[in-house]
Amino acid sequence: MFYYLFIVLIGLERLVELVVSRRNAKWSFAQGGREFGQGHYPVMVAMHALLLVSCVVEVSTMHRPFLPWLGWPMVAIVALSTAVRWWCVSVLGKHWNPRLIVIQGAPLVRRGPYRWVHHPNYTAVAVEVAALPLVHSAWLTAIVFSIANALVLTVRIHAENTALGYA
Repeated sequence: MFYYLFIVLIGLERLVELVVSRRNAKWSFAQGGREFGQGHYPVMVAMHALLLVSCVVEVSTMHRPFLPWLGWPMVAIVALSTAVRWWCVSVLGKHWNPRLIVIQGAPLVRRGPYRWVHHPNYTAVAVEVAALPLVHSAWLTAIVFSIANALVLTVRIHAENTALGYA
């Protein structure tokens, strides 16, 4: 039961992200922002929603056990990756958005986690996608969605680098 509640909380956190995203998108467009990569954004959203569903389905239908030696460290990793993602959101401020909206002439952010890693948010997401299912030993979901996330991020990072070249 704890795991299902945990998944619901992650889902609610994603809804908060969408609210912040909508607010930031309005601001970015008002500043003359231009959106890139619209084609892959719905795929990203669907993948993240299906990840949560798949976590629940695999655990409930395949009777995956909670293994404390695996589950508790994965809870900590999910919490840490969520903290890193929100750190990225706070550092980027109004410029943060899962949609790819670029304001021409805006400087690249090089503080916070961006001092050390080019795409810290995507790194945290990749870790979270692998760890979340493993909280309750849903290893099949961890493998399938880690591969799917890698494919989506390959497209996303290419689009983002192209868009930032535009700016």
